[in-house]
Amino acid sequence: MVVSARIRPLLDEDVAAGFPCAVFPHAAQAGAVDIHDLYNHPRGRPILKSSRYRVDRLFDSQTTTEEIYDNLVVDLVPFAWNGGIGTLFAYGQTGSGKTFTVSQLEKLVAMSLMDGSLEGQRQVYMTIIDLAGNSAYDLLNSRKPISILEDSFGVTQLAGANEHLVQDRDEVMDLIERAASFRRTAPTLKNDASSRSHGICRIRIKNPSTDSDGLLYLIDLAGSEAARDVAVHGADRMRETREINMSLSVLKDCIRGKVESDVLAFSAGPKSKQKKPRVPFRQSALTKVLKHVFDPAGSQACKTVVIACVNPSLADVGPSKNTLRYAEMLRVLIPTVPDKMEPNPTAPGAWTNAQVRDWITKNSGTPPIWSAVLAPTESGAQLLRLPAAEFESRCLKTPGVSAEQAKAFRSKLWQTHIDSQRAGDSLNTTESNPSESTEPDTMLGRLGPTSRLSSRDLDSTAVTMPFKERIRPGMVVSWNQPPGRGLAPGMPDDLKLAVVLCPAEAAQGAVKDVLGSAVNPTEGEHIHAKVNGTDSGARYLCALVTPGLIAEACELNLWRQIVIDVGMMEKEVILEYDAVTRLIMEQWESKLAYLQLAVVSRARAGAIKVTELRCSIIKVLVVEILEYIRVHVMHGGEVVKKQAEGRRILAVNDRDGMA
Repeated sequence: MVVSARIRPLLDEDVAAGFPCAVFPHAAQAGAVDIHDLYNHPRGRPILKSSRYRVDRLFDSQTTTEEIYDNLVVDLVPFAWNGGIGTLFAYGQTGSGKTFTVSQLEKLVAMSLMDGSLEGQRQVYMTIIDLAGNSAYDLLNSRKPISILEDSFGVTQLAGANEHLVQDRDEVMDLIERAASFRRTAPTLKNDASSRSHGICRIRIKNPSTDSDGLLYLIDLAGSEAARDVAVHGADRMRETREINMSLSVLKDCIRGKVESDVLAFSAGPKSKQKKPRVPFRQSALTKVLKHVFDPAGSQACKTVVIACVNPSLADVGPSKNTLRYAEMLRVLIPTVPDKMEPNPTAPGAWTNAQVRDWITKNSGTPPIWSAVLAPTESGAQLLRLPAAEFESRCLKTPGVSAEQAKAFRSKLWQTHIDSQRAGDSLNTTESNPSESTEPDTMLGRLGPTSRLSSRDLDSTAVTMPFKERIRPGMVVSWNQPPGRGLAPGMPDDLKLAVVLCPAEAAQGAVKDVLGSAVNPTEGEHIHAKVNGTDSGARYLCALVTPGLIAEACELNLWRQIVIDVGMMEKEVILEYDAVTRLIMEQWESKLAYLQLAVVSRARAGAIKVTELRCSIIKVLVVEILEYIRVHVMHGGEVVKKQAEGRRILAVNDRDGMA
């Protein structure tokens, strides 16, 4: 995001009224602007107070709109042409030149779009709407009211707004002029035709060959007013002013929150445990329309330009300070990478768009997948965050590419990312744990963020023993369901996993399992399973895995417990958790089956006392798909892998209430 400021020329009426220019670019510092104000001291001569503000780019009163376009806005057009989202905001006090600036920039954008200089064939659609408070109107349909709705896919729709296909520059100019005639204006002390609503020009650029869209937003925000300007307003105008100020405040919070979120992702990476900034884009109609610009979960590349328009007159020093203070708050400094730190060529998360395209061309198989279609603007990190369906859909737009090739290529990209993360984790572990230290790491407090991500026994020598002789809490086992026991109706035959919680004998009192049977029955109440004609007396309370509420999903049922005899257990299953990718990979026999762990996010009150340790297991709920889960599953020493989209696991247990 680029934050800039434009200083309007001093008007003749200001000069005639005796108000000099009070806003000046700082000569010795690029992007700095000085504001001088006279303070009338009650006991002496007036005092000159100066303030300095910083923006990314500053344009003085001699700068033309064409120069601003070439310096600031021109890159947004090809960016949107190639599938990105470009957004321009003009903000400032009423009468500071916002509408003039945006209207001139709209004409220059029309020329760039329609002069034939951009590569490829596109279809250009225009929609221009007006937002007044929470009401929206179509300026290209005689100001007809429209609705701002969010569909089931989370995409904001302008229900009722006309979208016009334009073929040349003249059509674009005609639509802009028609919309301007319906724009809501009202006289203020500073401007006889002040914009009292937010004007949004949306240009959708469709690429027919890839069926993808780029978006360009040109937004003329309603003018803010100083306290003295609203003193003569009636109740309706006061309400209008409050709505404008509220929407501008939400917009500021959204812009800054989105930039801070991007900075956090850039500097700390996906492993960061820092609290993510809040982006309240649902709090106003303006930011709802621009949800995909601000949503941190969005995968489409975005560029944003803010132009703060400033009135240089001494009479408007107060509003000018507020405008520049607002603009300065939007600036978030991106941390720079030291020169000695080169991007890792083997880590997709650090690749630029050029590196991504080169890797796609060389590694996507035959026929090569079109890199310009798969990653028109995305960096490596953005491509990794692309949903599987969207990734594969882009791959299939290359002639000759099959669904199997698309899935295999996505798997290859993720495997490259996983390997690079593992290499980094191994390096970090080596640096933090010197080789001369041979003490086993068995204390939870000493575990690092990449340690103990496996269900494997801490004692490496234990694997030489049969697993039935070393069963422990947390061990994952595959087990054989006895006929007629009815543990989970409809559960697939090839899906029998359980997590050992504790020996059944540890349960006290009348604790019962999911079948209503006593967990720790008295003598004679339980008939042990027969294994090769002998009884196996050891019994364990375990948590089941059952089919989930959505297709191809299952739930880890920590509250659905069953007693399993050792004789029913077949193998130990090693689950290895990767905190970066969160993918689960599973294969039973020679059959591949996509498995999604659908578990937890919010805990519902009500702990159940299960063991003498009073282990509290809080019911887990199926929630929105949040992240990916990756797990290696080892069967009898053979590691098999499979990718599937999954859900985050968050189990709350233990008497210490650890999450």
